[in-house]
Amino acid sequence: MALNAISNIFRVAELRARIVYSLVLLAIYRLGIFISTPGVDRVALNAVMEARLKDGGLLGLFNMFSGGALNQASIFALGIMPYVSASIIMQLLAVVVPSLERLQKEGAAGRQKINQYTRYGSIVLSVVQGVGISRYLYSFGRSTGDNSALDKIVVPDSVNTVWFSFITVITLTAGTAFIMWLGERITENGIGNGISLIIFSGIVVGIPPAAQQLYRAVDAETVSAGAVVGLLFVMVLIIGAVVFVERGMRRIPVQYAKRVSGRQMFAGQATYFPLKVNASGVIPPIFAGALLSFPATLSTWVPGMAGLQRALQSNQWIYSGLFVALIIFFAYFYTSLTFRADDVADNIKKQGGYIPGIRPGRQTADFIERVLNRLTFGGALYLAAICVLPTVIAGVLSVQFYFGGTALLIVVGVALDTVQQIEQHLISRNYEGFAGPRGPRIRGRIRNAATV
Repeated sequence: MALNAISNIFRVAELRARIVYSLVLLAIYRLGIFISTPGVDRVALNAVMEARLKDGGLLGLFNMFSGGALNQASIFALGIMPYVSASIIMQLLAVVVPSLERLQKEGAAGRQKINQYTRYGSIVLSVVQGVGISRYLYSFGRSTGDNSALDKIVVPDSVNTVWFSFITVITLTAGTAFIMWLGERITENGIGNGISLIIFSGIVVGIPPAAQQLYRAVDAETVSAGAVVGLLFVMVLIIGAVVFVERGMRRIPVQYAKRVSGRQMFAGQATYFPLKVNASGVIPPIFAGALLSFPATLSTWVPGMAGLQRALQSNQWIYSGLFVALIIFFAYFYTSLTFRADDVADNIKKQGGYIPGIRPGRQTADFIERVLNRLTFGGALYLAAICVLPTVIAGVLSVQFYFGGTALLIVVGVALDTVQQIEQHLISRNYEGFAGPRGPRIRGRIRNAATV
């Protein structure tokens, strides 16, 4: 069935053109990864950064989302993270700022205005982060006075500090703006969500080097073949669990009463309101991972943080326990900010609907809130298990696991969304989908909260 669906893709001219368009723009993005910022020796920097990224920290997190661009001081070193951060900030501000809340309720025009503010915020964040990266890069060139590798990173060695910072900030900000443009073009003229696909490509591109490294470890007999087989088996189970839960939702039945318009009477309609099991998406692991990475990142400049970082690294159980607790906290925190049961209950009441057995108004809001809290607890435990289990399994099997929990959630979620859009194009033109003519339709992630 899947082979028939794949062959059908090439029979639909519009779908084929959209896929080729998306692949070409993603290829342009990947080519830009290998263009270094002016005044930086990519080879020398890569040798130093490889050693520093092994310790993880915030640098490792950002390097993963940038597809390795930060590792090479590419013009795309900031990646799409300023845009993602600005989007999250705008969503949080829309909850507390009345003017932004009104814009959200104005339909397409309001969303377009919010998107414009998000772009401006992305540029501001890019400038701030660009200044930090420029100072970080320049510190390599000033670290020693001999002919060590650190002094060869910034070329020439006598470059002016202000000029180097200015050029670096302009280059990195322009790179982020160009990535935003690529993402929007993919969303509009290609297939799938452009921003998500850019992050997806940056993560997936690391699979071949990781597989090669694993093969060399097995060949050198530092890792047993049985451990690799066990890791692959666990990976398949985790991917299956992610697919199952990401598509899971709780359907709350909603009944609409009969309506009379002039001389016409419209019968009541029975429908449902979907509540996603993982309503917060991948945001809680990102926040939790970034927060726990601060000690490793700040230990370079703040000596007092080194002790805290050693305490976290020395006991994996303490680190994992804090990680789980932070994921659960941010799952509830982010869901409460982005989803308002009162607004949902009010909209249902205004449209003449009600939940069977529940009175409209306050009782409906309390019921939705109670159901959402239960789902959030289950979704938070699911996120914590997915994020911690690969690390625990890799430690037990003594095998390095490239796909962390956050990366795995993003890859599987984006793949589901993209496949769903492709199947919708096929079915709309009377072609067989991936699940076959009688099989269930493939559902992507149902968004009632922001997801990457």
